[in-house]
Amino acid sequence: MNDYGFLSILPPIIAIIFALRTKQVYIALFFGIWFSWIIMSDWNLLTGSLAAIEGMVNVFKSEGNTRTIMFSALVGALLLFIQYSRGVEGFVNKLNILISYFEKKKTGYSRVIVQLLAMFTGIILFVETSISSLTVGTLYRPIFDKLKIPREKLAYIADSSSAPTSILIPFNAWGAFIMGLLVTQGIEHPFATLITSIKYNFYPIVTLLILTFVIIFKKDIGSMAKAEKRTKETGKLMNEGAKPMLSDTVTSYPPKEGIKAKAYNMVIPLVTMVLMMPINLAYTGWSNVEKYHSFWNHFSQAIGKGSGSSSVLYAVLTAILVAMILYRSQGIMKTKEMVDLTLKGISELMPLALLMMLAFAIGEACNQLGTGQYIANVSKDWISPEFLPAIVFVISSFIAFSTGTSWGTFAIMLAISLPMATIQGADTTLVIAATLGGGVFGDHCSPISDTSIISSMASASDHIDHVKTQLPYALIGGLITIILYVIMGFLI
Repeated sequence: MNDYGFLSILPPIIAIIFALRTKQVYIALFFGIWFSWIIMSDWNLLTGSLAAIEGMVNVFKSEGNTRTIMFSALVGALLLFIQYSRGVEGFVNKLNILISYFEKKKTGYSRVIVQLLAMFTGIILFVETSISSLTVGTLYRPIFDKLKIPREKLAYIADSSSAPTSILIPFNAWGAFIMGLLVTQGIEHPFATLITSIKYNFYPIVTLLILTFVIIFKKDIGSMAKAEKRTKETGKLMNEGAKPMLSDTVTSYPPKEGIKAKAYNMVIPLVTMVLMMPINLAYTGWSNVEKYHSFWNHFSQAIGKGSGSSSVLYAVLTAILVAMILYRSQGIMKTKEMVDLTLKGISELMPLALLMMLAFAIGEACNQLGTGQYIANVSKDWISPEFLPAIVFVISSFIAFSTGTSWGTFAIMLAISLPMATIQGADTTLVIAATLGGGVFGDHCSPISDTSIISSMASASDHIDHVKTQLPYALIGGLITIILYVIMGFLI
């Protein structure tokens, strides 16, 4: 790999600044991809432009990328199904009973309860970030709209309760991936080491505490405070000129007339999707585990070895199939209607699929440029043992912010931070936690993060507005985390 030095960090940084300033996220990402390949082509415009096109095509060479993009498109079909079947309307009617009960207790209390329910739903679905964000956004968007809670707040709750929970409860593909990286660094007991590091993984813990505080005490700041004020005063769920990740066709698709609104027409397909996630993880990882005496031991080990991208794709396909059978048995839809709705839903989610493709393409371009490796190498020579955890957290954050991937950051940084911890005599579990927390923090702040994109999509929020409103909370959490790591660096 060529050493592009400082140039390697310019494309992602420029793309991120461009996206935040102009809100033209597609153009910003495309420019970042193009600029990356121009650099790698020795500033030859023709060669670089053609290489950029091939770089986007090559996204689909990765089976995991392709499955994730397919998942993003197929979600549209599921969303239209539950709208058309009056399942969403039925679910809202059930929640209205709960809202009326709490509203009698205290005016405005229902808003707090519904937001807490959304957060707890995201926490419970720790098995996969995409499923967590998607379920929270889909389930609670109608009721948030009814209670005049801005879409940005729902996206914040969906995003902040997904990745932080998945890293803190690592009985999922995240845990399997991290344990694999620990093994490659010579850690003899990766599971025990990972579990021990959780108590030092301050960022996700602080993030969940901040989220709970914001919901209960209604202490909104920055752009989120403006969004809350806008919604209360004007009733507008989004800013003027906002471009939600879901079109009105998907969020407000007219339900079928002449049928009764039933909550289970929404709940059953979504529960199916959620339950199929661990089953699919176990299925895809089954052959990767040595035989255990107990079925449940084998099952739990297989979940850790399964394919996350395969599992989310199989889960949403199963949910669509269950929805089709459920609605057909009730006489709600005929086969032609179901096929038409499926195609309509996929077409409506193509902008999201395109955005995911661009995000993957710029991530791969940064990998080829050596962006993460450059940042890590530049900083490793001036790190002292006491400040190692804090600085590792900052470096991991910057890599994840620039590349939009926490997993890629884990792969880069654990290979550097663990040997440094050994050489400098720093606490290994503290450094591991700082590396993982930094990856989640940077990913949390980045507009090219797939987790943030899916949270915006599920909540039907403008993506850049979601990033801007979430950023102050993330930065506060990051600052608190840095202070804690400095303290711990001197204490341990």
